[in-house]
Amino acid sequence: MKQLKGLGWTAMALAAFMYSGAAYASEDTPEFTEAFLNDEATFARGKEIWFEQCTLCHGAKAYPGKAPQLKPWRYKPSFVYRRITKGFRKMPAWNEVYDKDERMAVVAYVMSKKFSP
Repeated sequence: MKQLKGLGWTAMALAAFMYSGAAYASEDTPEFTEAFLNDEATFARGKEIWFEQCTLCHGAKAYPGKAPQLKPWRYKPSFVYRRITKGFRKMPAWNEVYDKDERMAVVAYVMSKKFSP
């Protein structure tokens, strides 16, 4: 019986690890270097996608819109990328609409000091 209890805790710990996003973070999240985040062409592409798609819910300045206000100063690029890629709550996943480079460009735009929420 003690072995079954031990397996229960192991399964719960594994589930908590996977739910925390730690497993996903190491598997598909690209590295965001300062050079990438500050690249003007990347910023321009991200801005283009933002105004083409994201403003429909987030509003032109990330608030007010149908979606909650963005607070990029509180986020890490990997967090923003995962949210764009996999979606969250009512926000759809964009991994089948935009390729990896386009999603990364949106991250660069949102994380930029020129992005004004």
